[in-house]
Amino acid sequence: MAPNDNRIDARDWSLLAVLSILWGGSFFFNGAALRELPPLTLVFLRVALGAAILVPLLRLQRIGFPKGMAGWTPFVAIGLLNNVIPFSLIAIGQTFIPSGLASILNATTPMFTVVVMIAAGEEPVQVRRMAGVALGLAGVILLRGWGFETRPGQGLGILLCLGGALSYGFAALAARRLKDAAPLGTATFQLMVSSVVMVAVAGVVEQPWRLSMPGPETWLAVLGLAALSTALAYIVFFQIVRRSGASNVMLVTLLIPVTAILLGWLVLGEPISMREIVGAIVIGSALLVIDGRLLNPLRRGT
Repeated sequence: MAPNDNRIDARDWSLLAVLSILWGGSFFFNGAALRELPPLTLVFLRVALGAAILVPLLRLQRIGFPKGMAGWTPFVAIGLLNNVIPFSLIAIGQTFIPSGLASILNATTPMFTVVVMIAAGEEPVQVRRMAGVALGLAGVILLRGWGFETRPGQGLGILLCLGGALSYGFAALAARRLKDAAPLGTATFQLMVSSVVMVAVAGVVEQPWRLSMPGPETWLAVLGLAALSTALAYIVFFQIVRRSGASNVMLVTLLIPVTAILLGWLVLGEPISMREIVGAIVIGSALLVIDGRLLNPLRRGT
């Protein structure tokens, strides 16, 4: 199926929901692992273990590695924009701000993505999509609220997380140009490139071999981050890119706070307030506005 940046079918809505759970968990895993690991070392472990998980699957599927510098260049670009830069900025940002605020800032990704796509000439200016993204962001703010305590360095943490969201917007542009590649191959190759970059960056900046051995809870968080929020999540991510387009896949960041609250209710028994219900309804309406399904019946009725 050719990608369509204006419509998402039922299968891809389901995949977006799955991806929102997988990526939503990354904020929790980051928060837990950062108690004992510095951020760049955590990012290195995330991408390296994610790549190690996917390489055997690559061989089973008989997907060959890119050939020569020309073959690897697209994966270098997407590895930097989709992994190295945003993972590092968000992980460092989470040392200054809570995970909940980081997830709200991450929800600005669709807005950045639309702007990047329009600036690159990849999409026309569509008032419907711009209005839908703004409505969705308002819904996220309503859903989560701004009830976060002020911390030293919070302004820097906010800027870092916004920088990560902007990087994801450019990553969507790079991913669009890899739409014909196999999702498993794209996920694996970008993580391999990211691992090479991060072993150098973390080695120079943090010298992880000097760190104390983390405890079992930290290792479980790292494993969850690598296996679920990275390896599996990127297979789903590139499958949606291939089917529905790069802009649509970034709508997942609007869904992440919704799924986090629903999981808290279902798994932990946390109560859901009326504000959160209204926020979820606003986000759902925004997604329908972006997809065009909410407006079409109104047009037919006029």
